[in-house]
Amino acid sequence: MNVPDLDEVLWQAWKAMELPEGYRAEIIEGAIEVSPTGRYSHSQIVFILKEALGEFLKGGDFAARNDTNVIHENRVWVPDLFVVARDPERYVTDDGLGLTAAGVRVVFEVTSPGKRSLDSDRIRKRRDYARAGMPVYVIIDDYDGQGAVTLFTGPRPDKADWEDIHRVPYGTEVTVPEGPAKGFVIGEAITGPKRG
Repeated sequence: MNVPDLDEVLWQAWKAMELPEGYRAEIIEGAIEVSPTGRYSHSQIVFILKEALGEFLKGGDFAARNDTNVIHENRVWVPDLFVVARDPERYVTDDGLGLTAAGVRVVFEVTSPGKRSLDSDRIRKRRDYARAGMPVYVIIDDYDGQGAVTLFTGPRPDKADWEDIHRVPYGTEVTVPEGPAKGFVIGEAITGPKRG
């Protein structure tokens, strides 16, 4: 008897899911995670970030996208924002369910409150994005002390970790160091001023 492996079972279950409006499902580190869309403060940071990044990338070969499944080896994420080729057709999965992780150059997550949500962005997605070889991962974290931005570069897929991790408090600028968003600054205009 041929028994499918867990990744395949999760993949098939994810594809069959029908969620109510306002929810999304992701496969992160071997588990399906269902979460509601973010709070106003979350959506406001994503909105400001997408506008600023869109302006930064304007006229080039890359664009900022969201609300799209990013797929890698039966794992699925719905990043808050990511950078991919402006015309990403070559990265669309064969079944049309999303884009392959290979096309993503920078991924951004904005944290939401609650241990499960925070652990997802800070721990599980951090490892999964490294496993997928995403070149740059940025977490904008309202719940890290007085607010912090953490920039991860140099993915190590074999170790599910990153070579370089740079964390700054809100009110301090951090610059994307590589790829199509090289030179893009995340600072007070996106996160708000230093707190505390």
